[in-house]
Amino acid sequence: MIEAFRNGTPVEVWQALVQEAYERTGRRLDESSESYLVFVLLRYQADNMLLSHAQGLDWLQALELVGRARADALRDVGDRCLLVAGLFPGLAERRRVSVDYFITIGRSAYLGVADVTRQAYAALYEQLARSYGELVHTLDAMRNLPKTYSGTAIRH
Repeated sequence: MIEAFRNGTPVEVWQALVQEAYERTGRRLDESSESYLVFVLLRYQADNMLLSHAQGLDWLQALELVGRARADALRDVGDRCLLVAGLFPGLAERRRVSVDYFITIGRSAYLGVADVTRQAYAALYEQLARSYGELVHTLDAMRNLPKTYSGTAIRH
């Protein structure tokens, strides 16, 4: 697995980190949740504004939209809350809220996506909402991997 950290593509690096988290925790996500988690990590790996969002306000603004715009905005809120809760729990403390605040908003956002999307996507986002705690747990385990892993992953 160390080889993936040194020479892998970003997808391979994130997949290897997720696998390492499984080995450390003994808890595994279903295939679609794991794939989605890797997608989210790839999508936000270079987002310098990730931690600057006020997720509660973004969630409320997303609820005012309709159709695809609403689904996209809610998905973004759910994804960002997932990353904050799992990888940056110190942000919650600095903002004087609990990690559960981000989990609750993120889960609600994914359920909102499920409500406004086509059936195939609805099933995925319902599953993601149900497994939100496990997704956060996996990210938390990744955050707590030895620095030699995470340091290498960040350079890719």
